[in-house]
Amino acid sequence: MEFTLNEEHRLVQSTVREWATTRLLPLAAEMDRSGAYPRDLIRELGEMGLTGVFVPEEYGGGGMDTMSYCIVLEEIARAEAALAAVVSVNNSLVCFPLVAFGTEAQKRAYLPGIIRGETVCALGITEPGAGSDMAAVATRAVRAGDHYALTGAKTFITNGVHADLYFVAARTGAASSARRHDGLSMFLVERGLPGFRVGRALDKMGMRASDTAELVLDECPVPARNLLGAEGRGFQQLAAGLQRERILAAVLALSGAAQALEDTIAYLQTRHAFGGPLADKQALRHRVADMATEIEAARQLVYRAAALHAAGDECVAAVSMAKLFATEAANRVAYHAVQLHGGYGYMRELPVERFFRDVRLWTIASGTSEMMREIIARRLPL
Repeated sequence: MEFTLNEEHRLVQSTVREWATTRLLPLAAEMDRSGAYPRDLIRELGEMGLTGVFVPEEYGGGGMDTMSYCIVLEEIARAEAALAAVVSVNNSLVCFPLVAFGTEAQKRAYLPGIIRGETVCALGITEPGAGSDMAAVATRAVRAGDHYALTGAKTFITNGVHADLYFVAARTGAASSARRHDGLSMFLVERGLPGFRVGRALDKMGMRASDTAELVLDECPVPARNLLGAEGRGFQQLAAGLQRERILAAVLALSGAAQALEDTIAYLQTRHAFGGPLADKQALRHRVADMATEIEAARQLVYRAAALHAAGDECVAAVSMAKLFATEAANRVAYHAVQLHGGYGYMRELPVERFFRDVRLWTIASGTSEMMREIIARRLPL
């Protein structure tokens, strides 16, 4: 399937690129150092319609397609990847399931704040004993009259420290040996409920401007009206957005790699050694050529997967290939970008050092490279 950017896509691209270049990029280094982002940035993105990209216009959202969303994240991530991750959580991990499975009352209650950039959200799935295996979630939710009592612990939760609304996976029923994912449900948990607290803020290698935390629930009373969709359908709700999530992980890795390539080329053109610019040295030129080739191959895989997804076609293998190749290639690009910058690449004053730390996440998050290989292998005639 071929993909092309139409006039609307190009308008989105130019608008977000201008904002990211003029507003976000000057703050990026300090955000990384401080481990936080100005909350005003999310509100500004809300004013631009970018914190509710998928939300239908009837609720005040952008009503955009998957390709537009990929473009939004790519342009933000070129300036600062951690903020792009925050935007991704609000859009694809929260808005999508809320629109797809939420009640009308839930949509009316929560979507306006998210769309305006006033409500930051978090998705609470991962636990100390349950990472990639969602069937191993042990947090329990027990019905008690007009509410559910949630008890358990979550970890590695993006936006965990500062979120206003948490989408939490908990077990409302038992799983069978044949259907391990049965019995999971999703709940909308508001900050400030009794029995709910943020645990440790986790200190990370990269993506430092987006906070990551542990969550603790101790008989936390969540109103029954905040059950998302039908009880016991949590896994199906999460799985419905899984392919989109993996496409976006690939997009975030790819966008950083593209910017690192630009930065590397600019450095080699201006840095002189042994009688001329480094850009004239064949060994270095050939390494840059390899970087450019891998990025272009990754881009073709990613946007083909996005086009298949947007069209509603079967895309599991294509998405897994795109996620695997793009994230692994981005890590290779990061290595070479630092190497080609020499000692300067090791200094925090240059963006390639931050990219080297940030990009390491994407072969792990949203499904590890090992998982992607297994998914692909299962679809081959082995």
